Amino acid sequence: MITLIGAGLAGTLLAIELNKRGFPVEIYERRADRRKVVQDAGRSINLAVSARGIHALEQAGIWPAVQAIAVPMYGRRIHAAPSQAVSRQLSFQPYGKNPSEHINSVSRADLNVTLLNAAAERNIPTHFNHRCTDANMETGALLFHNEETNRAFTVKAETVIAADGANSAVRYPMLKQPRFNYSQHYLDYGYKELTIPAGPNGTHVMDAHSLHIWPRGNYMLIALPNPDGTFGCILFLPFEGDPSFATLESAEDVEEFFEIHFADVVPLMPQLAENFAANPVASMVTIRCSPWNVGGRFLLLGDSAHAIVPFFGQGLNAAFEDCTILLDILDRIGPDWPRVFDEFSQSRCQDTDAISEMALENFIEMRDRVADPAFLFRKRAELALEARFPKFFVPKYAMVTFHRIPYSVALSRGRIQEDILATVCNGIDDLDNLDWQRAGVLIARDLTPLQFKT
Repeated sequence: MITLIGAGLAGTLLAIELNKRGFPVEIYERRADRRKVVQDAGRSINLAVSARGIHALEQAGIWPAVQAIAVPMYGRRIHAAPSQAVSRQLSFQPYGKNPSEHINSVSRADLNVTLLNAAAERNIPTHFNHRCTDANMETGALLFHNEETNRAFTVKAETVIAADGANSAVRYPMLKQPRFNYSQHYLDYGYKELTIPAGPNGTHVMDAHSLHIWPRGNYMLIALPNPDGTFGCILFLPFEGDPSFATLESAEDVEEFFEIHFADVVPLMPQLAENFAANPVASMVTIRCSPWNVGGRFLLLGDSAHAIVPFFGQGLNAAFEDCTILLDILDRIGPDWPRVFDEFSQSRCQDTDAISEMALENFIEMRDRVADPAFLFRKRAELALEARFPKFFVPKYAMVTFHRIPYSVALSRGRIQEDILATVCNGIDDLDNLDWQRAGVLIARDLTPLQFKT
């Protein structure tokens, strides 16, 4: 029996795939069944599903159901500060070289329900309101607390895969293992979820196929579309300082802050102050640890192994890719769990370290650089270079989002490409003046042909 801790996104998807391969599986989840309870306010952040996540969902046969509840986003719609020139106050930055390269906005809660329904169709036992409180790394004993009956009990597990999030209960006893490496780093920024309600007859009051960003230097607001006409908004702001969440103490403070910095969104949020007060401020953490396994008995997966900040839209996609890679190893080796877990842990860490680094870097890009004319010109140059050298020069964002190129490769090639861009874009602001011959020489010298995963 394989015991999965966590009936969130990665845990449920992995349970479905293991069940399809004939492995007996059961899931324990500390929360109530999302299909039967209303989602807690401020805890349903929209997700961006892209190539890695789509591939995992396609393999599981679930992508059509997820696609039906997703909204495609073809680029960033930038809402510049009121002080910007009127001509630049609303601009569009496409994500890829054509509309086929887009990301998909989906509600975390709706995606989880879709996966839970798929697991139920396969009769996978799922125990809700069962909080894991401890794990014995030697015996496999798992201690649970039933949140409904207030009863504690023990389950003797053979093989445990923990997909129980950044605050993993299973990872905690791993800290006591010899040579277990662990680090966590919290941003000085928090986030608060808000909502733009739908317009008449469930229409979207802004462009429905863009990720909207209000970049303001050291903070920002973003909005992602939902199929029902609403937008899930997220305000990223420092915890302390001015401005910060600490300075927004009253409804008047909130309304004044938005009127000054996000004036165009205020008319779209008639319940702004109430919405702001009702939802909590959440923190963002980067977690790195290794190894992810203790022999062939315990394995960490997803956020429990490598939580990242949300600014590259890859948390979900990385966790689903964990499932894909683990299953590929399992299919190749068979259920020799010590070998499977060792290979997975050793081979995957460098890629999750890379995406955690890129996610932190992308925070600066989103909150500040997306409104910079020099940055925007480089983005245009990137796409032009990709069109001329498609097997060699692919923008880092595209490598991460539209392909399944290993994250570590995207990080290393992205740095080389940034150096090439800095050289060929220096002193110019028009693609007609770009020295294509020099660009070709640099690309041939510094980059090898890319290997694309299908």
